[in-house]
Amino acid sequence: MTDSLSFLGAGNMAEAIARSAIAAGVVAADQVTASDRSEDRRAVFTDMGCHATADNAQAIRGGGAVVLSVKPQVFPHVAPELAEHLTDDHVVISIMAGLTCDKMQALVGRPFRLVRVMPNTPVMAGQGMSAIALGPHAQPGDDDLALRLFQAGGKAIRVEEKDLDAVTAVSGSGPAYAFYLAEAIEQAAAELGLPDHARLLASQTLLGAATLLAQSGEDPADLRQRVTSPGGTTAAAIQSLDDDNVKNLI
Repeated sequence: MTDSLSFLGAGNMAEAIARSAIAAGVVAADQVTASDRSEDRRAVFTDMGCHATADNAQAIRGGGAVVLSVKPQVFPHVAPELAEHLTDDHVVISIMAGLTCDKMQALVGRPFRLVRVMPNTPVMAGQGMSAIALGPHAQPGDDDLALRLFQAGGKAIRVEEKDLDAVTAVSGSGPAYAFYLAEAIEQAAAELGLPDHARLLASQTLLGAATLLAQSGEDPADLRQRVTSPGGTTAAAIQSLDDDNVKNLI
């Protein structure tokens, strides 16, 4: 269990990370502080038994580990507070997409211990996929806390920072592609006369397929072929997708 954890930004992702970490025993609720200008978001954290404040400086001073969970465009306004209050004992964990370690350190004005994480929104359902990369001035083991935090909300892997853009394209944006497919399946189900069951048919089909893929250890192409009888309706559908170059589009 870590001693203390602070969030700069108390949005939905920060809430999901905190809830899963507390439930997994990574951190105690009374050792978590969240700062946010929104009274409603602060109330979410106090309802969990955490501390909440509108003062970023107070949150930074209170946390040995600081999670940057503000929007990337807000970070330039937060950086001066980090510069003033960060110490060599702080480990900063950024979940801000697109801001490199070099860019964040330039905005703060000095090097500091930094770990970048690219999570995705299924963290909010305990089924996230996160990738963790050490910054250039991080110390060995600084990513251990990040790994425990994000494994509490799903799966997490270690990568090099140069690989985070690829992770963003694959698992960061990936849920949107899955939801897009769900929209199409749901719409088709409704048009085929099943509007009352369309959502369940779509969501459970995707959930079942993903679970089977994760648990079986088999290649997705092999699993697909098991559903695809030669000359059958599924084979015709797959051929139509191939004719439209869908795999290359993805």
